[in-house]
Amino acid sequence: MKLGFIGTGKITFSVVTGVCRSKISFKKIMLSPRNRNIAKKLKRKFRKVSIAKNNQEIINSCNWIFLAVTPTVGQKIIRNLKFKSNQTIISFISTMTLPQLKKAIKVKATILRAIPLPPISLRKGPVPVFPPNKKVRNFFNKLGTTVEIRNEKLSKNFWSTSGMMAPFYELLSIMSNWLVKRGVKRDKAQQYITSLFVALSEDAVVNSKKDLKFLVKDSQTPKGLNEQGVKELRKAGFFRSTEKTLNSILKRLNKV
Repeated sequence: MKLGFIGTGKITFSVVTGVCRSKISFKKIMLSPRNRNIAKKLKRKFRKVSIAKNNQEIINSCNWIFLAVTPTVGQKIIRNLKFKSNQTIISFISTMTLPQLKKAIKVKATILRAIPLPPISLRKGPVPVFPPNKKVRNFFNKLGTTVEIRNEKLSKNFWSTSGMMAPFYELLSIMSNWLVKRGVKRDKAQQYITSLFVALSEDAVVNSKKDLKFLVKDSQTPKGLNEQGVKELRKAGFFRSTEKTLNSILKRLNKV
């Protein structure tokens, strides 16, 4: 298996790192030269990684192609590349639908969309994939947990929730800074907050077959600190704002 990545941003860095540290069997990984700093860093780090002269060289040399560019760049460059019908093409582009990709790619290759996130470098986290494909499912299951989607319209809901990653980190940053302002050293503050949310997330995963409202209720005691926290945030509209933001992101995706 020869893997080619068109686009060398954060997601490519994360996916390539995950692949190289996984049990996936592959001959080589070829990167586009677009972000040369990231490409060089990956090449230095992993012996099977090389940098192509241009995007077409990647397509000529690889049988699995990953499209990891921004929507604007994708719309501009994909239609000018010459793909092969025997290739598997996996797009990470958030706002290019499958029909749009097929039109731009032109050949009848195996074309899918996937939503990897940075924790894939640790071989953790969900990877929504549309449409279902056994080989792609097995590939991403070695890098996390593949979630197969049979309806592209539904996949946009997953894209929307992926837009809450930065807000999550912002919340961790606010809480860490709050501790720092009260005299806690930054390394201790960040260690505490990140460890706390890792533990909470793992507990949520263990209980994920239940309605998550159970965890909300179970973590509170009458007149306790968590009861105060959730009540005040509800009153301030924090959770309504979260849902409103998700709706806004989905609305943007639905315009595509």
